[in-house]
Amino acid sequence: MPRSSDRTRALVRAGAFGLAGFLPVLVLAWLVRAEAPAVLDADQAAVAAALEATRDLPALQTGLVVWQEVTQPRWVVLAGGLLCLWVWRRRGLGGRALWAFGTLVASWGLSVLAKEAVGRLRPQVDDAITAAPGFSFPSGHAMAAATGAVTLTLLVWPLLGPRARVAVPAVAATLALVTAAHRVMLGVHFPSDVVAGALLGATFAGASYLGYVGWTSTARIPEPEVR
Repeated sequence: MPRSSDRTRALVRAGAFGLAGFLPVLVLAWLVRAEAPAVLDADQAAVAAALEATRDLPALQTGLVVWQEVTQPRWVVLAGGLLCLWVWRRRGLGGRALWAFGTLVASWGLSVLAKEAVGRLRPQVDDAITAAPGFSFPSGHAMAAATGAVTLTLLVWPLLGPRARVAVPAVAATLALVTAAHRVMLGVHFPSDVVAGALLGATFAGASYLGYVGWTSTARIPEPEVR
């Protein structure tokens, strides 16, 4: 087991990483709450441009609406939970699986609290493609996707070979970016919402992992077997 001093350093690293990522989100949240003209004008212009392009492509609209449903935070947490269960039962990485699932659930809860704290209304657009309930900042979809991308990649990292260690992060990042972008393309979020959600989700997952690997020796990553 790690010594007390090692654990303390791990928690300090996790806290420093988290603070570095959370500060930009806090600044952006303050600008949104203060209704800073530069942020509001840029957000509204981006949503208007995205909607204009999306409305010309009915097939794209359908795809985006479907993507909105399958990437709901609850489904991300459920899919991640199933992967955690597989890693635990089939690969014996119980502690790692519990960390990953706990991180996904905690991130989901944090996004709900952040939305309530900021209380930003969603974009008001005419002839909306779809509607979404609740507050707008940060984007829950973007946050869940970013948390899932980082957390689940780290979860399976010990099981990946050299090629997979390139492919899996690339695929995870692409899915997270598509999920963030589609919120603006549907007109249900401002760009600042998805930027904040993605940054908050990735930061939370990274800070959680740094604390985890320093807290328990079982988190150290073994090298995959070369076959």
